[in-house]
Order: sequence, then C-alpha cells, then structure tokens
Amino acid sequence: MIHSTAIIHPEAIIGTDVSIGPYSIIGQDVSIGSGSIIGSHVVINGPTKIGPNNKIFHHCSIGEDPQDKKFKQEKNSRLEIGEGNTIREFVSINRGTGEGGGKTLIGDNNWIMAYVHIAHDCIIGNEVVFANNVTLAGHVVIEDYVILGGFTGVHQFCRVGSYSFSAISSVIVKDVPPYVLVSGNSAKPSGLNREGLKRHGFDSTTINILRKAYKTIYRDGLILKDALQVLSELAVESNEVEVMRSFIAMSQRGIVR
Repeated sequence: MIHSTAIIHPEAIIGTDVSIGPYSIIGQDVSIGSGSIIGSHVVINGPTKIGPNNKIFHHCSIGEDPQDKKFKQEKNSRLEIGEGNTIREFVSINRGTGEGGGKTLIGDNNWIMAYVHIAHDCIIGNEVVFANNVTLAGHVVIEDYVILGGFTGVHQFCRVGSYSFSAISSVIVKDVPPYVLVSGNSAKPSGLNREGLKRHGFDSTTINILRKAYKTIYRDGLILKDALQVLSELAVESNEVEVMRSFIAMSQRGIVR
C-alpha cells in the first residue's frame, strides 16, 4: 500500500489500510487516518492531522507553512482535516498562524477540486464543494453545504454562510449570508439559492419564508438595522430565518449588498 519511493518520516503516524503513492513525502508530526489514499508526488508537512477515508490526489501540498510574513514558526501552527474528503490535483492547504488561533480546519465530506488554495487559519465546514481554482485568503470561514464556483476568490476574514452559492469567477470581499446566491466582481447578491435548497430537502414553506427574508434585506429599500428588525419578526416562524438574521447581525465586514 506504500510505494517504495515514498519518503515517510519515522515519527509520522500512518493508519491501517493507508495507500501512499510514488515519490510522496510525509513529514514529521503528520498523522494520516485509516483508509486514506495519498496519490503520487504529494507533500504533507506537519503538524498536520488527517482523518480517515480521505482521498488526496497527485501533486498536492498539504500542511505547508502559512504564506504570512508575520509567521515566525510558532509551535501551535496546525492543520486538521476531517474524514471522507476528496482533494484533487495541485491543491494547496496551509497551516494556521499563532495570531490567527493556530489552526486551519477542514471538516468532513468536502469535495475540493483541482488547483484550489486554502490559506492559513481558514475554517471549512462539512459537505462543501470548491470548483477548480477557488482561492481562499487567510482567516476565511466557509460554513456547511456551500458551493463556490470555479475561479471564485474570497477576501481575508470573510464568512460565507451555509447553503450559499457563488457563480464562476466571483470575487467575494464581504460576508455572504446563508442561502444566498452571489456573482460578479465584486460579488453582488443574485437571488436566493432556491435550487440548492430544494436539492437539500428544504420544503416549499421554508423556501417561501426565506424568499421573504431575502426580499426584506435586498429589495425593500430598508437600511440594514430596520431589515434585521423585520427578520426578527419572521424568525418566529422559521429557524432558518433566525440563522440568516444571526449571521448578518454578527458580521464584522458587512454583507454583500
């Protein structure tokens, strides 16, 4: 299961039934969970913890030093990847920084396509899809079930809410609320992500009330403070609206609008 040309540090922890392809390098302080498949010419540096049943394709750079001039080889710099992720060719994922909390975190069952870059201190949830060439700057938060179209770029410290969607070549410089579809440079709201919600089992009643919430934020001409007050009233009928309202109320960068 481990090719003879692979170089594995003696202190690395390799789980059962792990496959490591030709010319891959596994560094010190790396842990790879059982059932994972590592392709050829992959470099994994630590401290990095990779959970079970991940598939990492050829020529990926995982757990390298963060691209941050302030980084001073802090010992708490880590990368943690959950289970069941697919990470395609030429993906790069950097560890966290001391100032950013120390960790870059990737959740479970994510689909990360070729040439994606995930920078230091990013937090990625579960069941997300990053199409080819998605680029995340440092300190970005991506919540569950997000889909980012190819060549999407996300500015540092932005948050992208659950079940949202970005069109191809979007440039996100402010927070994207949950359930919203965005497009353009800089990204602007293009509607509620109705198709995505249907695919994930949201019923028509929930989708309709989320449409009301979207209209309140983006089409009724209200300042954000007043829109949030209306959302508070709608949230009595819907937990999903409360998720949207809470996300917007906590935004530090402001939301796409």
